[in-house]
Amino acid sequence: MWDPWPTEVFGNKLIIMIIAIIRGFDPDTCLRLAEAYEKGGINYVEVTFNQQAPETWKDTARAIRSIKEHFGGTVKVGAGTVLTPEQLAICEDAGGEYMVTPNVNTSLIKKCVADGLMAVPGAMTPTEVVEAFDAGARYVKIFPAGTLGPGYVKAIKAPLSHIPLLAVGGIGPDNIAAFIQAGCCGAGVGGNLTNKEWIREGAWDKITATAAALVANAQI
Repeated sequence: MWDPWPTEVFGNKLIIMIIAIIRGFDPDTCLRLAEAYEKGGINYVEVTFNQQAPETWKDTARAIRSIKEHFGGTVKVGAGTVLTPEQLAICEDAGGEYMVTPNVNTSLIKKCVADGLMAVPGAMTPTEVVEAFDAGARYVKIFPAGTLGPGYVKAIKAPLSHIPLLAVGGIGPDNIAAFIQAGCCGAGVGGNLTNKEWIREGAWDKITATAAALVANAQI
């Protein structure tokens, strides 16, 4: 069974959860990225499934397994863009500890939670947010947050203050604070942490610096 996750509030301090999203890289690169994130203070990594290329799912599983074994629990790893029970099973078999989805699939959420993993489904409307949470989601990600904006999150949180929200989609060091101030307790970040030029150059220190900037800017 999964160890307790960060609560939204501990005393008077907001606990910020940042998930680094890795999409479209080989398992070795995924591990190097996870190492860079961990040095910058990010301890949650999501390796996504490519829905158009099922032949790559085995590499997704390899990456999850590699990160899990390398860090021994100090970095929590899961699968992203999980749409089917088959993909959830692949995540579980690889040692993944949570699933992230772009949508609300209540049967998949319930299956995930029953299996002892954390579910982080994506939602946009208040109805979807409530459906996801009632199905057992630990966090609900507002997606695409960058398009919707912090004002939208604030409006959602007004009647639904009991539901922990993550901002995902278009989030980076420059705007993460606005979403935390609007009521999110964390964020999922992809593009800002997977700069392809830096990866080609092996400039892992620049990725670590970006991770550190995200962590620092999220502390309000």
